[in-house]
Amino acid sequence: MLDRMGVLIALLIERPVSLYAAAVLRIGYGLLYLVFLLREFPHRDEIWGPGSPWTPALARQLFDQTEWFSILTLSDSRAYFEACYAAAVVTSALFMLGWRTRAVSVLFAVVVASFHARAVFMTDGGDNLFLLMAVYLVFTASGRRWSLDARRKASPAADGGRHRSRFREFGRTATTVLHNCGMFVIAAQVCFLYGSAGLYKVQGGSWGNGTALHYVLNLDLFRPWPALSLLLDAHPVAIAIAGYLTVLLQVAFPFVLFGRLKYPVLIMLVSLHLGIAVLLGLPIFSGVMIVADAVFLPDRFYRSLAHLWPRTFQPAGFRKRQAPTRGDSALVPTQPGPGGSVRPPVEAVSRPPAR
Repeated sequence: MLDRMGVLIALLIERPVSLYAAAVLRIGYGLLYLVFLLREFPHRDEIWGPGSPWTPALARQLFDQTEWFSILTLSDSRAYFEACYAAAVVTSALFMLGWRTRAVSVLFAVVVASFHARAVFMTDGGDNLFLLMAVYLVFTASGRRWSLDARRKASPAADGGRHRSRFREFGRTATTVLHNCGMFVIAAQVCFLYGSAGLYKVQGGSWGNGTALHYVLNLDLFRPWPALSLLLDAHPVAIAIAGYLTVLLQVAFPFVLFGRLKYPVLIMLVSLHLGIAVLLGLPIFSGVMIVADAVFLPDRFYRSLAHLWPRTFQPAGFRKRQAPTRGDSALVPTQPGPGGSVRPPVEAVSRPPAR
């Protein structure tokens, strides 16, 4: 028991886990929110601005009851709103690119929370998960891979000014602990979401008799392609099987994460979300869920993607400097071994040399 506790503690504090997955979350959510803001640019005033039917005064009255907060309600000026909207677009782009990620991630969380609270009656489950993920990513080291920060820190000029101190080592250890806890919370949130959604569907009679998707396909509000929806609805057996499979995938998801079944289940879930995006006209919701699923893919998968087209992800010179993969080991303080000898970090020992 004590040995297992020691392994868990070592995993928590010695090295950051899933750095590439965190980078995918950062890029995915930053890009999604940027696309969302640009898509709604013509309608920004009706949704969040002073001209919205849900006026800033009404929003402030609701905040007095719910204790929410939004920077958009600090002023009723149109110029102030336009400045906030432009700042939100810039923040989303910088967060996606990973520029000064630690500070920009806080701004990104404030932006998402502010826009979510300003038009809270126009949101759906995707917006709620988006808000949670934006807050969780504040605590992760999402800028350590595939970012402008990683490119800057890998340059020779950045390496020359580094120095070791106890305070610096403590800061790195604290960053590692926060990152690992943040990634665990993100994974737990996704598991809880799928599990609760599946169990909720089990209680419904329409999901039990296989007619739930039939009713969904016949809702005009969620029928961007009526002909396609009617075509699929003409096959009731296939619709019933798809409904049962949806419930099974969601309920089983938390129990297959530690086996090889995880990968086919993830593929089927991604296919499910793509179907929701096309058939129900909910691309942002589907995108939020697909990006959240990326947290369960190991870093070796993302590294293999980078090797498939390295020139797309990294210039040749930058890749050579990063070949020893010092990013992970830099987060782990060098620890003394028996007899006072210096033991290299865990990541440096476990990772094979770059070819």
